Amino acid sequence: MKTNVYTVGWVNQYIKNMFAQDYLLHRIMVKGEVSNCKYHSSGHIYFTLKDDKGAMSAVMFAGNRRGLQFAMKDGDKVVVTGSVEVYERDGKYQIYAREIALDGEGDLYLRFEALKKELQEMGMFDAMYKKPIPKYAKRVGVVTARTGAAIQDIRNISARRNPYVQMILYPAQVQGEGAALSIVNGIRALEQMGVDTIIVGRGGGSIEDLWAFNEEIVARAIFDCSVPIISAVGHETDWTIADFVADMRAPTPSAAAELAVYELSLVADTLEEYKMRLQKGLERQVRHQRQRLANYETKLYYLSPQTKLNERRHQLVMAEERLKAQMNRIFQNKKQVFALLMAKLEGQSPMKKLQSGYAYVADATGKRITRVAEVQRGQELEISMQDGSVLAKVSDVQTGRQ
Repeated sequence: MKTNVYTVGWVNQYIKNMFAQDYLLHRIMVKGEVSNCKYHSSGHIYFTLKDDKGAMSAVMFAGNRRGLQFAMKDGDKVVVTGSVEVYERDGKYQIYAREIALDGEGDLYLRFEALKKELQEMGMFDAMYKKPIPKYAKRVGVVTARTGAAIQDIRNISARRNPYVQMILYPAQVQGEGAALSIVNGIRALEQMGVDTIIVGRGGGSIEDLWAFNEEIVARAIFDCSVPIISAVGHETDWTIADFVADMRAPTPSAAAELAVYELSLVADTLEEYKMRLQKGLERQVRHQRQRLANYETKLYYLSPQTKLNERRHQLVMAEERLKAQMNRIFQNKKQVFALLMAKLEGQSPMKKLQSGYAYVADATGKRITRVAEVQRGQELEISMQDGSVLAKVSDVQTGRQ
């Protein structure tokens, strides 16, 4: 009979496949004590999970660190949720942790996850249902214990930011039996009082201490409340169902007070800035309107009847001056022409001719005689000369020049 011989790698792969086919090992919860806990620079956490009967290797990769809500250390009793798989290269199996809770919180954590999933599927976490937190609240209700750090922190922060905001405390039971109902009654009472914002929360603690804020009746009271609610439960790393349902989550009660109460000094600074901007804007408007008024005054001045009359008078005076100048030029021009004509006329004057030794001959009617053919024998003629005239009678007529 032939015996099969297998390689180490084949055996490791076979065992790995066996683990992979076991559904129980896909999501398993294992509790034990932490030892050899090491935080790697890559963000991974390597540790050993042990009890009095055995030990197993465990690792939580950096991508799953959100599933760790506390600083794990050696000696912690924990419940690890994850999958058990074989590391094929070394032939070793280990649990790959996705979530880690302190022992004793495992059942509560499962209840937390189940309720969270149920309410999320119902849409109670959707952003569309979140109401905005009023920016300038006048009355802020607080549902928390009468004593404790939470209410003191809220009062101190509120007084420092704005002493004029009224803080109304509903002293609720926030831990133990009956705490959930007390918180619900506080929410409803403050809603009836008509406050602007409600802070629901308490200081930090274990998951058992904070469990009242994981109850369904508290979640529904927050969801149904018509007043915006800020959830402020525990520390920044503590998450409750109330945080998911509330209109806003604050990491601490002090932070909730800062979100609910506006800082008066900042408002005063803002108002002063608005005042300066308004004043500058008003000054610009005044300057603009004054400029418009000046433009209208100028336009009115030019369009007024008196201005137009003055302008027409000025134009008339200018036209009169131009007319006088033109007439003077025309007169001078005509005067020069007249002088030329006079000179020319003087050159053509009969008297001028007579003074040169010429005579002017006319018949009895005064008609000028310029040709011999116009004269007849016996005709009486008047001969004008420089110093007088002579009446003569033609005795003979001769034609042609001799």
